[in-house]
Amino acid sequence: MPEVKEAFLLSRLEAAASRYDELNLLLADPSVLSKQEQVQKINKERRQLVEAAELCGEYQSVLRHVSQVVEIIDNPDTDTEIMLLAGEELKELHTRRAELDIRAAELLKPKDLNDEKNIFVEIRAGTGGLEAALFASEMLRMYARYTEKHGWRTEIVNANHNDLGGLKEATILIEGKGAYSRFKFERGVHRVQRVPITEASGRLHTSTVTVAVLPEAKDVDVQIDQKDLRIDTFCSSGPGGQGVNTTYSAVRITHMPSGLVVSCQDERSQLKNKQTAMRVLRSRLDEIERIKQDGDIAKNRRIQVGSGERSEKIRTYNFPQNRVTDHRIGLSLHTLDRTLQGSLDELVDALAAADLAE
Repeated sequence: MPEVKEAFLLSRLEAAASRYDELNLLLADPSVLSKQEQVQKINKERRQLVEAAELCGEYQSVLRHVSQVVEIIDNPDTDTEIMLLAGEELKELHTRRAELDIRAAELLKPKDLNDEKNIFVEIRAGTGGLEAALFASEMLRMYARYTEKHGWRTEIVNANHNDLGGLKEATILIEGKGAYSRFKFERGVHRVQRVPITEASGRLHTSTVTVAVLPEAKDVDVQIDQKDLRIDTFCSSGPGGQGVNTTYSAVRITHMPSGLVVSCQDERSQLKNKQTAMRVLRSRLDEIERIKQDGDIAKNRRIQVGSGERSEKIRTYNFPQNRVTDHRIGLSLHTLDRTLQGSLDELVDALAAADLAE
């Protein structure tokens, strides 16, 4: 099987390198150089292939070296000392080849055009009542700490809390290069298992939180007719100082053709809240259109968040065992305390690696 993967990767790299050489020849052709538009197009494609072409040369060099070392080892006339040195060198070459395999797979993997986009993350309490709402608020803090570790900017667009400090639902905006590439693995049902503070008998309680991740859509991606919108203003609620419940700064936008409703009350400025709500609405409409193009809106919605039932979980957070388990790849880590502090990279790296391998 490794030989099959190696042959596949090498064939793809060689094809890229061959095309790169063709483009270099074209750029040396006077008849091509006289056509500026064609030169720009060739240069653009050439820039996209240069890394693969260089990697191809490196890959071929390692494979040639491996063959030479194997030939030395297989030679019955090779003395013991050289045999030992050749064995050590072969180990290093295999390690290097494995690193090149990973680089080649990453380079050749089809690019997700959304990976570099800003995102909106929607968190909702699912099955489990108060305990689900309490854990939803903890997940919000977990994601905020994770974004802080990566130097991304986080803004709470809308948050609906209950009287006991739990979170019914929230929408947060995360701005930063590569945010979607990391957060896209968070979509789905997250299950928490722990003994609630209110549980006198010490019985383990299971509840869920759903997470949806939407890449931000731009104006050019989604055109919205202002006649299709109903915009309402209302007083903000929750933390915010003297302006809370005194000014109509919060905004609710209803997109009448789709029935989508978006609220934003984080800012004291009504204009800023309206602008942010429009960003969320545009991203939701773009997601709906993308799902339609994929063919089945109901199926994709289930992939994103499901119904919030416990059986649909993608990940379990088990407090008694200090364990977090991602069911998609069968990975369990006994680092729940660190995970909730925003240390999600080990999980996300494993999910990204599994996605790359697939």
